[in-house]
Amino acid sequence: MSERSRTAAQLLGHPPDARLLIINADDFGMCHAENIATIQGLAQGAFCSATVMVPCPWFEEVVAFARRAPTADLGVHITHTSEWATYKWGPVSDAVPSMVDAAGYFYSETEAVYARAQLDDVARETRAQIERALAAGIDVTHLDSHMGTMQLDLRYHSLYVQLAAEYRLPIRMVSRTALRGMGMESVIDLADRLGVMAPDHFWYGGPAAVDETPAYWEQMLRNLKPGVTELYIHAAVDAPEMRAISDAWTQRDADFRFFTAPATRALLRDLGIQPVGYRALRDLQRRTQSC
Repeated sequence: MSERSRTAAQLLGHPPDARLLIINADDFGMCHAENIATIQGLAQGAFCSATVMVPCPWFEEVVAFARRAPTADLGVHITHTSEWATYKWGPVSDAVPSMVDAAGYFYSETEAVYARAQLDDVARETRAQIERALAAGIDVTHLDSHMGTMQLDLRYHSLYVQLAAEYRLPIRMVSRTALRGMGMESVIDLADRLGVMAPDHFWYGGPAAVDETPAYWEQMLRNLKPGVTELYIHAAVDAPEMRAISDAWTQRDADFRFFTAPATRALLRDLGIQPVGYRALRDLQRRTQSC
């Protein structure tokens, strides 16, 4: 199993102790309240990138934004689940019967996808989502996975890496140490062999309670490791739509307010943390794959 001798930050031309951070806004396109927050965060430079849920009802608003802001760092948030009780969506492809429930929606849980979906259907639907984003004019910079579906099963993770290589895109992955702990050494080898890039570190999780939001994220930022780290949030504004979808609106609004606050941008500067987007990794990967 190969090891990288340099971090992704070093490969991007930074010194060994440099700390680069991708703040990614997940669930772009899921609903209007998510879109308002994500667009504002991208416009302010508070978010380095965002990932788009192509099958969701508010995808076309994302497309309109991408036309206005063609250099925005936008990836595809590969979506195989529809988790909310009263707000649902289904596949882009019309030929993936194993991926939907009796009502034609994606299953609510990742475990149901693994138990019922055929991998050929998963590949077909994943390609369809990427192709729809590209056809809409989005300059796709990376791939990641809604609810981690493409990352928590070896078969799916291998497909994820293969599609990233096919479309010449970097991906969200947990660290190499974490992948070994999951028994996914072969995924590391595959990504290295195909030249697929990922950040050095991936921070997942969040505050245990809304009132702990500033302290939680401040501690995380202060403890950031050298290399490229990605953290994701689900940014949303407090709106009746978001409140109707899920009780999670409270944390989404709190995360949005924390990361767009001037004090947070000042903290990043004081800590010497450099924001970076996935576009830099994509461009490096494509130069390397072309050699």
